[in-house]
Amino acid sequence: MNPIIKLFREKIYTAIFLLVLILIIGVLGFKVMSDYSWIDAIYMTVITITTVGFGEVQPLDDNAKIFTVFLILTSVVILGYAITVITEYILSKNNFEELKQRKMQKRINSLSNHIIICGYGRNGKQAAKKLLAYKKPFVVIEKNKETIEKFQSELVPFVLGNANEDEVLLQAGIDRASTLISALPNDADNLFVVLSARQINSKMNIISRASQETSYQKLKLAGANNVILPDRIGGDHMASLVVVPDLIEFIDNLSIVGKANVNIEEIAVEKLFVGTKIETLRHLDLRRKTGCTVIGYKNGTGEYIVNPEADMQLEPNSKIIVLGRPEQIQKLNLLYNIV
Repeated sequence: MNPIIKLFREKIYTAIFLLVLILIIGVLGFKVMSDYSWIDAIYMTVITITTVGFGEVQPLDDNAKIFTVFLILTSVVILGYAITVITEYILSKNNFEELKQRKMQKRINSLSNHIIICGYGRNGKQAAKKLLAYKKPFVVIEKNKETIEKFQSELVPFVLGNANEDEVLLQAGIDRASTLISALPNDADNLFVVLSARQINSKMNIISRASQETSYQKLKLAGANNVILPDRIGGDHMASLVVVPDLIEFIDNLSIVGKANVNIEEIAVEKLFVGTKIETLRHLDLRRKTGCTVIGYKNGTGEYIVNPEADMQLEPNSKIIVLGRPEQIQKLNLLYNIV
């Protein structure tokens, strides 16, 4: 919590304590000095503290009048203090929220080739978790303010708004983004986001969630490069655990990510041959240098080759997929300065 907001909250608690204290003193004073009933004592205390000017329940003697004067003067000071603290708190909180939003927007404006996640539900959170593990810059668009207040941090930047609106997408930097992940729960909303995003940025990669299989083709036609159906994937995964359980468990372990357990990586070949001619996997010699094993290759036309030969000629704009233990992957990233 911001220290300024914390300080104001402490002042508010103090003001509340003083108000309760003066209320108790007033009730007990009127009860003892004027022999009022509890209801009458509370009534007299409230009208005295609030200075509304109503008449007494019964005439006061000199001692009760002196006590009433003391109560009025004290309550005016305490009420003034309480009103001042509450007003300052409201104004400072608004200013702090505005300042925090400006700082966040400035950070978002500095991003390029980043990822935009639309919706921070179950799928959106999973996507953000994996992107954080791989240190990929991203922005989350979420329309629920409570969700943002709960999960916002220096690591997860948010834009408050509806992802269906072009202004909100532009605020998230869609014109500079490389990828958009539409993880909204409603297929119609995802379809609208895909249409808007493709219209603004024709070159970006768009991945959309779909609940119904009938939405798959519509989202493809709207411009989504990939459409994911979580329910279908989940059912297929459960069936695979029956058919080939050990294989699926092994693959699941490969897909687990975190601070120290990333064990599979894809790398552009240009990052591996900086300043030198791109040659073969044998020339790269990753196994000896890092311990990692090349298990796949994607050429410039998008064709995948599983377990490529060591003498295969590597092409520009292609990628290799490597497998290794977390410490081997880390060594690979450090060796070639891969972010």
